[in-house]
Formats: sequence, structure tokens, C-alpha cells
Amino acid sequence: MVIAILVLGLLGLVFGLILDFASKKFAVEVDPREEAVLSVLPGANCGGCGFPGCGGLAAAIASGEAPVNACPVGGAQVAAQVAEIMGVEAETGARKVAKVICKGNHDNASTKYLYDGYTDCRAAAALNGGQKICKYGCLGLGSCVQVCKFDAIHVVNGVAVVDEDKCVNCGKCIDICPKQLIIRKPVDKEVVVECNSLDFGKTVKDACTVGCIGCGICFKTCKFGAIVFENKIAKIDFDKCVQCNMCAQKCPTKAINPKERKKKVPPKKVEAKPQEAKNEEVKPEPKAAEPKEVKPQEPKEAKEVKAQEVKPAEKEVKTEEVKPVEEVKTQETKPVEEVKIEETKPVEEVKPVEEVKPVE
Repeated sequence: MVIAILVLGLLGLVFGLILDFASKKFAVEVDPREEAVLSVLPGANCGGCGFPGCGGLAAAIASGEAPVNACPVGGAQVAAQVAEIMGVEAETGARKVAKVICKGNHDNASTKYLYDGYTDCRAAAALNGGQKICKYGCLGLGSCVQVCKFDAIHVVNGVAVVDEDKCVNCGKCIDICPKQLIIRKPVDKEVVVECNSLDFGKTVKDACTVGCIGCGICFKTCKFGAIVFENKIAKIDFDKCVQCNMCAQKCPTKAINPKERKKKVPPKKVEAKPQEAKNEEVKPEPKAAEPKEVKPQEPKEAKEVKAQEVKPAEKEVKTEEVKPVEEVKTQETKPVEEVKIEETKPVEEVKPVEEVKPVE
């Protein structure tokens, strides 16, 4: 028994020494910058950078295969930290987000059959291109919603809509969409052609009321050369677009999403009118308030006068009437007692008159 324990202990010691020697002899040198880069990455492992997780991206950045701003989740802050580690300057630019280029919701797009199957866009697309007449439109079954880890995309009225505040540009929705109608765009560029149909104009109009018919009006309207035509559909060059909204205003089918702008003039007019009305209403208020203030003052004074008149009158009457009544009572009781005493004395003196009878 003792010999077996000694043999096992000796074998463990020998194998441990062999493993220690092998780990040092065959050790793979790791760039210290790779570990430093990995420590500042968000660790989402979403694959949006195109590499297998944050570890693969850190190795690619350290080896120079990927730029320092390759992480779509970290954004500019992480890019600046990685650039500091690598000793380079990070490229500055607008944050990019995903955009669904389709407006064919239940109100705008027509359907050819009622789909009742597995809730997945890929499964529906395999069945004759999906339930919509437009074979390029969003099927709205939420495959993109299921893969998004950041809750940045939802299906609204039959079409997927991206929440740009939550989107980190990981690209998961882009990869899974069977129609390939999700693109990347700068977050500050709002003017987008929201149509992906490659059909001719008449076919597009029969399938969707807000599709691009390829009329070319937007191309002729743009003064900056920001609109080009590819495969019978208009596309916007975001580098040239100045967000003037001219193309969106001229589009006959409203397939171009305009940039929302706050109108400064109408709000000022609207605010000025109520302010004037309020001032006019406020002016008569103090006039009407003056009699209101006078009315409560008069009853207050009247009440005070009544209280002053009543209180002293009650006190004076009570004191003057009570005192003389008490004095009268004391004066009347004293003489009554004296009269009683005077009547009793002569009655006792009449007794000797009865003794005169024997003289007769």
C-alpha cells in the first residue's frame, strides 16, 4: 500500500516537470497589445466586425489586419482607446446604423396569399418568394428581431423598423434578411430611398403604392449629383447628399424618406398668438379683481364693528343689572327679622292682666 502511494506521487512529480518544461519550450508568444486591446473591447462577441468574437478582432487589430475602429458596438470611445494602445490615430466619422429600405406595410403593400407557417422570413421566402406580391419587400416575420441582441429592431405594421438610438451596427440583421433589404447608413443621413424593388414601374405600382417606379424625377432634381440609378431603382450617395429634401419633395410615390426638420417660423407665430391672447385676458383680470378685493373688505369691517358694539353692550348690561339686585335683597331681609322680634315681646307682657280678675 505504501509502495503504491510512493509510486503515484513520483509519477505525478515527473509528469508535472515534463508539462512545465513543455509549456516553456513550446510557448506561443502573444503580442501584449492584443491582450490590452481585448481588455477595452465591449465583449459582446456579436461578430459584427467580421471576426470570430472580440478575441479574433483583438488579434486582427494587433496584427494590423483590422482598423482600430472596427468594433461597431464600442463606437468612437472604444476606437479612441484602441488607437491609443496601438499608437495611431482613430478615424473620425459619423456613427453608422442599420436601415430597412422598405415601406411596404399592411396599408401600402398587397399580398398574394395568407401565410400560415413557421414564423421565419427565410421559411416564408422559400414559399414562392413570400406572401407579398412584391418579391423584394419585407416579409415582416421578425427573423431580424430574433437575432438582434440589443433590442434595436422591431416589426411595426408588417415591416421591420430599426431603432437608431439602440442600433450598434453589428450587422446581424443584415446577414439574416433573405431579401437583403437592410443597409448601413450614417446616423445623421435621414434622406433614404426606402425601396428595394428591381421591377419596372407598372409592376411596382401594382404591388405597392409607395415603391420606387424609376421615373428619374429625383435624379433630375438633385443639384449635387447625390442620386444615381442602379437596376431601375434610385440610390443615394451619402457622401454627396446634403439633406436638402428636394428629391423627397418631388418624388411622386413618396418612396424617399425626407429629413425631419423643425419649422422655426410657425412655432413662433403660434406661440405669439396665445401669448397675446393671454396678455389680453390678463389685463382685465386685475380690473375685475379690484371689486373682488373691495367686497370682502366691506363685510370684514362690518363684522368687526358688530363685534365691537355687541361685546361691550352685553358686558355693561349684565354688570349694572346684577349689582343693584343683590343690594335690594339684603336690605329687605334685615328689617323683616327685626319686626318679628318686636311682636313677640309685648305678647309676653300681657300675662299679668289676667291676674286682675280676683279683685272683683
